Amino acid sequence: MTMADKVRVTWIKSGINRQSQHRRTLRALGFTHLHQVREHELTPQIEGMLRQVGYLCKVEKVGKA
Repeated sequence: MTMADKVRVTWIKSGINRQSQHRRTLRALGFTHLHQVREHELTPQIEGMLRQVGYLCKVEKVGKA
C-alpha cells in the first residue's frame, strides 16, 4: 500500500446563496459549521470535491498518511 498525501481543509466561507450541489459537497466533506477543520487523504474523489468548492475552503497539505 502506498503512502497517500493528507490535506487539512478549513471551511472559511458560508454556503448561503451557493449552488445546492456545492452545499452538498461541503456536507460530504464532513463539514457541519463554518470554520471547522477536517483532514482527508488526497484521493482523486477528494481532489474533485476540493476543486468544486475550493473557493469556500482553505486547503493545506499536511504530509503523508
